[in-house]
Amino acid sequence: MNTARLVTFLVSGCTAAAVLVVGTLGLGARAQAAPNSRAVVIVSGGAAISPFTTPDAACQTGSKGGTTWYAAGSTDSFMRSYLLRKGHQVFTSPAMAGRGKVTEQPGAGGPFHKCPKALPAYMTVNSDGDIELAGVHLANFVNHLNDAYGITEVDFVAHSMGGLYSRSAIAYLQALKSPVQVTSLTTMGTPWDGAIFADSPDPENPKAACDGFALCESLLDVFATTAPVVLTEDSARQSVALNAANVGVLKSIPVTMIAGNAFKKPQSTSHIWPNDGIVAAPAALGAQTSDRAINHRRCYLYEGGTHSVYISKAAGMPDGTAITWNTTVGSWVDGAIRASGTAMAAENRIGCPTS
Repeated sequence: MNTARLVTFLVSGCTAAAVLVVGTLGLGARAQAAPNSRAVVIVSGGAAISPFTTPDAACQTGSKGGTTWYAAGSTDSFMRSYLLRKGHQVFTSPAMAGRGKVTEQPGAGGPFHKCPKALPAYMTVNSDGDIELAGVHLANFVNHLNDAYGITEVDFVAHSMGGLYSRSAIAYLQALKSPVQVTSLTTMGTPWDGAIFADSPDPENPKAACDGFALCESLLDVFATTAPVVLTEDSARQSVALNAANVGVLKSIPVTMIAGNAFKKPQSTSHIWPNDGIVAAPAALGAQTSDRAINHRRCYLYEGGTHSVYISKAAGMPDGTAITWNTTVGSWVDGAIRASGTAMAAENRIGCPTS
């Protein structure tokens, strides 16, 4: 994304939240000196609700009345805990399904409560909104980490559309010459080439996109009602446009892509199979995404992996089958972060499909 396009977007958006990324994002004096200047930032995906946490402060955990409270919500808690145990300095970026700052989530949207103080809306991704504005807000959050914690290097670990939010944020950080350098991007189930329910071959029947996959059809009902923008943003056409618009953004940043393939239909010729419940495995590994858009990549396929704990529960599968809640996936993420300094010199496209 070039600077002229960035400025046009910021101005046309008519939002102080977006414009604030141009200037300082400090909220006063530095909140807390970080142990070091490098941090992992976990980024949630479309329609997600996730709280802000720091390496030392998270939401209350425990169980009560049949509800289990998660330190960073049901999407981010496992990976946060795993990477902290591996010695990384981890922050989770706030996401709200709608405009505004994150609010306590007592049910399926989290569940989490008694969290660190919620950050302002302009640092919070609207996970029901468009990808580029999400990138502005995520960039605001990253610059806040610099202002408040002295962070100068960031490794993005992103789930689902969070990978696209992260790339958009990287574009803004680069265009505005942020003091924060992004050293790696690791994506889990990111729809680089679109999601399975977003492109119907029959304009009169959106569910034709699902090829009879009942879970896909139920998800289509949910997104059509609660987050219709996500359907547009997850279409193959939009993916092609975004990839073209972001050529060069990842030129010096190694990308690790992780996919799951829990759901299969061998007799079908539909491009949606195999998938993790939301994204086809080849799409999560960027099979149709050129090297101009993702310059250096390494790919991993988690056999039997689902998109998220939500999908695992819907399919009656253990939580550990989710790519966000699996130790094998965690080891791949940890390895990608540790290898980021030499990854660009390593062989490109290891484990990656070509089509």
